[in-house]
Amino acid sequence: MADLVKAIAGRAIVAGEAEGEALVTHDALSFWGGYDFHSGEIIDRHHPLAGQRAAGRILAVPFSKGSSTTTAVLLEAVRAGTAPAAIVTTGVDAFFALASIVADVMYGKSFPVVALEPADFALLETGERLRIETSGVIRRT
Repeated sequence: MADLVKAIAGRAIVAGEAEGEALVTHDALSFWGGYDFHSGEIIDRHHPLAGQRAAGRILAVPFSKGSSTTTAVLLEAVRAGTAPAAIVTTGVDAFFALASIVADVMYGKSFPVVALEPADFALLETGERLRIETSGVIRRT
């Protein structure tokens, strides 16, 4: 399926550019107790991505699970250099957006947050190389 669609039009919730390997899940992720900001590893042992490192990758997760602690954990990950390069979701996730916006204010570093329609999100595959454009377009590289 990856060869059929080279570009996916997303909605830039937090605009920016990023490139990296995709890490895709169809399950929500709780960052509080589920993401180790020291290493960028997903540590929720019940999550399908347990043991994977999201640091520097394009993390595609349909939405966050939990509360504003998602923002706090992502802020610490940005400070530590272990945050995802970008986050792709299936809708506007205020906690992801807030983390990126506040990280820009506090640390001068933000990450793109892009929302896709569920059908477009389903096209993403772990391991493929993606490039996020400021417009929200996601290109396979």
